[in-house]
Amino acid sequence: MAHLNIFAGNPLDRAGDLRNDPEWLAEQADKPYAQAMVLWEGRPLIEDSADGPRLTWLSMAHARDMVRDRELFLGLWKDEPVFAVEFEGSIDPAEGPVRGIGAFHEMRAAAAILSASEAAMAGGAKSLFDWRRRHGFCANCGTLTQTASGGWKRVCPACGTEHFPRVDPVTIMLPVYKGGPEPVCLLGRQAAWPQGRMSALAGFLEPGESIEEACAREVKEEAGLTVVDTAYHSSQPWPFPSQLMIGLIAEVSDNQAQPDQTELESVAWLTRAEARAVLAGEHPTIQAPPPFAIAHSLIKAWAEEA
Repeated sequence: MAHLNIFAGNPLDRAGDLRNDPEWLAEQADKPYAQAMVLWEGRPLIEDSADGPRLTWLSMAHARDMVRDRELFLGLWKDEPVFAVEFEGSIDPAEGPVRGIGAFHEMRAAAAILSASEAAMAGGAKSLFDWRRRHGFCANCGTLTQTASGGWKRVCPACGTEHFPRVDPVTIMLPVYKGGPEPVCLLGRQAAWPQGRMSALAGFLEPGESIEEACAREVKEEAGLTVVDTAYHSSQPWPFPSQLMIGLIAEVSDNQAQPDQTELESVAWLTRAEARAVLAGEHPTIQAPPPFAIAHSLIKAWAEEA
């Protein structure tokens, strides 16, 4: 693969067919080497090791003793089953059931310190637990649904409708203009971000829209620019709560950008040298998006282009 963003690259075999068998799932959970990661309201439990921070893994039996009816089958690691359990509520379990084992970290902070494979597993678990929490009732008839397929499906006992985890596609694009003395890229800033933070432009795809059309619409709406060409860079699962970021480089027809003051409060054009300074933390006024965000990857790819 050309580029792998953080939260992608899950090393587990998801066992998509096998997990539909309740008996097989029960056998996996009872295996002596079955293990489970632990989350609390979407925050993974992390411990320190000689090699740096890592996910805390418990035996499945131990995890089930602490958390009942809140488990998820993640997949197989070298033919051994891997699960996740999640604590709910406002009280930190690190002060109770898992005291002394590790600490819970907000997922963005976790992504900055975990290995890529562990961040991918934790991000996937968070998205699935978030979906389960938000979609407990059948959208067809309103009945409370039941968990199936190890947490990858919910079934309505009244009307039989099957519900599957949703993924919301988002275009995230770096507008570039090539008609001046040297190429420049555009970064935008939302008012709610930390002081100085600027990033790529982004927006959700709408029904009946292609990726290219969504990219062009969002760039026009947010910055008043016309997209004349798009090039795909990479994608990123984004577990906040469950999006797929589709990364693009978007060539625009002119450099007369106007922030819409709704999504963006300001914009800035950067040369490749200026973009490299932003990424290096050496720009006097602009801060880059965090390294685990696909926006960082888009800026880096363009800034380092020969």
